[in-house]
Amino acid sequence: MKIAKDSRKPVIADVARLAGVSVPTVSRVLTGNIPVSQGLRDRVEAAIKELNYRPSSLARTLRSGERTMIAIFAASTSAYGYANTLAGIEEAAQAAGFSVVISAVRSADEPDVKAALEATLQQQLAGIIVLDFDPSAAEVLKQLPTTVPTVAASGFPVGQPGFPYAFIDEYAAGRQATEHLLQLGHHTVHHLGLFPLTQFSGRYQGWHDALVDAGITPPPVLEASRSARSGYEQGLRIAADPDTTAIFCSNDGLAVAALRALHEKGVRVPEEVSIIGWDNQPFSEFTWPALSTVSPDFKDLGQRAFQLLQQRLSATETVRDSKVRPKLLLRESTATPTVRTKPEIDNYPGNARADR
Repeated sequence: MKIAKDSRKPVIADVARLAGVSVPTVSRVLTGNIPVSQGLRDRVEAAIKELNYRPSSLARTLRSGERTMIAIFAASTSAYGYANTLAGIEEAAQAAGFSVVISAVRSADEPDVKAALEATLQQQLAGIIVLDFDPSAAEVLKQLPTTVPTVAASGFPVGQPGFPYAFIDEYAAGRQATEHLLQLGHHTVHHLGLFPLTQFSGRYQGWHDALVDAGITPPPVLEASRSARSGYEQGLRIAADPDTTAIFCSNDGLAVAALRALHEKGVRVPEEVSIIGWDNQPFSEFTWPALSTVSPDFKDLGQRAFQLLQQRLSATETVRDSKVRPKLLLRESTATPTVRTKPEIDNYPGNARADR
């Protein structure tokens, strides 16, 4: 497997992709502090050699005894927002002469949190960054020692007290997306959200408050998992309900899956149903119609998180939260609604043919 070379320096995610392993596995090979099987080590080292990957800190002459390793706690390394935030942190860290080790927290359950903490805190760390995108991160923050400088990255500014936050202003963007749909003439906006993370999300709260402030009772959240299938099944339900004319989705993957279901049932987008996604994933501008979406700039979030950590390490100034402002990108999937007629729905609700 070859990765096309471009002008940027390879990052740890490129090594993981070429080696066919996770980012934490690459981190363990680089640090040498946690055992890795010889087979995995050989694959990672081969990928490092092919890409000519060199963490900046290894090429610098550092003061004797200086700690230059940053630990990052994250519940995922592959999901779009997590991966791009990690890339932003790593690029900024490498430029400043630091290396990173990534610890995946499998769940918010006590054994998983404890295992992640014990394995990572054995190392000589300069600081810690926690991706506070989900309940597992909140548990990590509660149990971290106060002796290691720590900051967090999040989509919502209300996090664990005592930690500086770099955060995406999801609340403002959620409001803006919802208000745009209301201004187009939709009588309400439904939210297709990730369960059980919906209520922890700033985008959910922005959607909710925009409706309340407009005098509209928020409809029940259309709950989905991270799987495209769940977004598709909710799309079938939306197609069956002529009162649903506008959807604000928690991510682009759910939006595209719902879009597919609407196409199959003959519901026109955006004439009959408008859709706004979230993430601005690369495929979003190539859907039919091109998906309107919120662009959060996760890489900027990661870079800001590392800058906050640098401020904590320097201890020369008060560290203040840093805000990333998302952009609402209006493409072709939103419009003034027309009157919908209830389509004939076979296999409703959600029991589409298994061979699809």
